[in-house]
Amino acid sequence: MSPILIVLIVVAYFAVLFAISYVTGRDNSDESFFIGEKKSPWYLVAFGMIGASLSGVTFISVPGWVVDSHFSYMAMVFGYLVGYLVIATLLMPLYYRLNLTSIYGYLDDRFGTYTYKTGAGFFLLSRTIGAAFRLYLVAIVLQKFIFDAWSIPFWVTVLITITLIWLYTFRGGIKTIVWTDSLQTFLMLLSLVLSIWYIGGELGLGFSGIVELVQSSDLAQIFFFEDGYTDAKNFFKRFFGGALIALVMTGLDQDMMQKNLSCKTIGEAQKNMFWFSIVLVIANFVFLSLGLLLYHFMPFAGRTDYLFPVAAMHYLPDGISVIFLIGLLAAAYSSADSALTSLTTSFCVDFLGFKEGESNQKTRYKVHLGFSVLLFLVLLVFNYIIDDAVIKEIFTWAGFTYGPLLGLYCFGILTKRQFRDSWLVVLVCVLAPLLTLVVRSNSENWFGYVFSFELLALNGLLTFLGLFLLSQFTGNSAGPDQVQKL
Repeated sequence: MSPILIVLIVVAYFAVLFAISYVTGRDNSDESFFIGEKKSPWYLVAFGMIGASLSGVTFISVPGWVVDSHFSYMAMVFGYLVGYLVIATLLMPLYYRLNLTSIYGYLDDRFGTYTYKTGAGFFLLSRTIGAAFRLYLVAIVLQKFIFDAWSIPFWVTVLITITLIWLYTFRGGIKTIVWTDSLQTFLMLLSLVLSIWYIGGELGLGFSGIVELVQSSDLAQIFFFEDGYTDAKNFFKRFFGGALIALVMTGLDQDMMQKNLSCKTIGEAQKNMFWFSIVLVIANFVFLSLGLLLYHFMPFAGRTDYLFPVAAMHYLPDGISVIFLIGLLAAAYSSADSALTSLTTSFCVDFLGFKEGESNQKTRYKVHLGFSVLLFLVLLVFNYIIDDAVIKEIFTWAGFTYGPLLGLYCFGILTKRQFRDSWLVVLVCVLAPLLTLVVRSNSENWFGYVFSFELLALNGLLTFLGLFLLSQFTGNSAGPDQVQKL
């Protein structure tokens, strides 16, 4: 497929997104931008969240990861279900009862300003890194298959990528995202199904043949117990890590919760979470199955993130290549656009003090632009430091940046203890990831144990213990009026 055709597809794709943005962004109020006036249909939120959760990382990185990790990723996906259950039954009712625009307002009610700002700050760090990872993946694919042929430098590719997102999100915010994410999820899943259908046909396999191949292949192994806890693919390690990752990267993440908070009622938001989690499990299994088919379909050596793109651009017919490109764009932008919106929301509400009913559009525009520039700079840095499968990198980073949020919320919800809200909270939340890094670097020598994605649990536990010590020396058990009862 020629680079010119690819550019035309990209232009046509964004023309559709801009049209949706124009229609949904007519009401340019802060309430519309932040929570969609609480009128978002739950089924659109649920469907759109699938694309935002899968993102370009799943679309490209998961199929390529099969050769290294087999289907062990499904252990994490099964763990997600536990995390989503906790979110739907514990966290979402809390957020709705407090009528929050930013979920970190809970920390303000429970502990005070320092803790509140610390939690919101760690979200900004976590989501900026996570969004940059996801955007980086689509940027390197566009660079490899379009801009390298025209000798255009990587920074220009990144600039174009960020600019396009900014243009269709700066007015409508979450009200636009609910609709664009639903469209992009549909296109991504369509691309997945058609790719499997074509590759299966080329291998002489119908639906039953594909099922039989997956069942019989050594690469389809999900359950790993043989090497015990020294194996990074151990089922229990991945299952436990998946539950915690779902809890923090969805339930304690303003990006994902902002969509849920835009639903009309808590009942609709919970219904959204239920259907979203079921479809997400199925979709991840199908992505892994695609990876298995690709390894049977074509010879490949090199960076695993390029497996699906190379197959689509060089081994599949132009029709499927077009579908792949649209699916890639949909996967990448469905995650990045909502991330940019949630970063803007959190900074405006949590740090600038935007209040419900007030209008601060000019300031909001500046914040939105500022985070766009920040993402641009982080992407340039990533181009020099990332050399592994992006999905592995993103979960590793999550273990460090989301750990303090996990510790803060667990301490607030599971205990009635109080501490003096001060800069010491910041110190605890900074020291916990640093100690986690030290333990991770030496755990094999010290304990004979290799940390995988359950690194998040260690980080959260260290934060929790630090807050407990803080409460021992600066506070006491809180009275009923100091704790938001669940």
